[in-house]
Amino acid sequence: MDHRAEVSDFLRTRRDRITPSQAGILGGTRRRVPGLRREEVAAATGISVEYYARIERGDLRGVSTEVLDALARTLLLDEAETDHLHDLAEAAGPPARRRPRHAEQPFPDTLQRFVDAVSVPVWVRDRRMDVVATNPVGRALYAPVLEDPAARGNTARFVFFSPASQSFFPDWEDNATGIVATLRTYAGQSPRDKRLSDLIGELATRSDDFRVRWAAHDVRHHRTGLKRIHHPEVGDLELGYEAMDFPAHPDWFMFGYTAAPGSPSEERLRLLGSLAQESADWARTSADGRTAAAG
Repeated sequence: MDHRAEVSDFLRTRRDRITPSQAGILGGTRRRVPGLRREEVAAATGISVEYYARIERGDLRGVSTEVLDALARTLLLDEAETDHLHDLAEAAGPPARRRPRHAEQPFPDTLQRFVDAVSVPVWVRDRRMDVVATNPVGRALYAPVLEDPAARGNTARFVFFSPASQSFFPDWEDNATGIVATLRTYAGQSPRDKRLSDLIGELATRSDDFRVRWAAHDVRHHRTGLKRIHHPEVGDLELGYEAMDFPAHPDWFMFGYTAAPGSPSEERLRLLGSLAQESADWARTSADGRTAAAG
């Protein structure tokens, strides 16, 4: 991605969405631009028009934290957007010296045991939306995603490449928008991640729905929320989710799903857990049988 274009488009789309009244600016109603003028942004931020013009052309080199925060207040940026602006400014500087990281990291046995010990559905993914680990009920919950040949274990590919995604996610539009905004957040944090850039390029090349959302330059923190799923085995589920970071493994994020006590979703989730356990028992019995036969 062109970093200057990324900065320019992000700031322009944020500026265009704000009305003068939202920014506390009094003036006439006849305006050539849909949102704020550059000079209005500059004045409200406390910088010169020339300096803001340089920033909106995509040059964030040397811009102080104070100016970035003032600009975020002027443009009414939320937390995710403010963090994204700071990420873009950091990426404008020289590459940070970091210890090389392997592209593929094995999932530690200690973490897998922890994930398996959790009774609610749990799955772990990386910044490229690849699922790297699940517990049995988590795998059962996301089996349509994990087993879809178009997805190849990737939630973004599932949403934008698989027709089954619109049945699995009843709120498909919101899910699609959220995935794109999360990917753009990650791209701002890791602008030199080639695997992430390759995924974004693949999605943009093959999906009109992705391209339209990517052009909006929206960002978000994927931390908590409500997910509706239509599961082929147990039916409709309404689940709350929480996202957790791994400080020792900053590239991975764990998601846990719960249902409201006494709700139909809790009953169906319990049924899904029973089916997952039966499947695991059957697989273990089959494996023991093959071992005994081989002996």
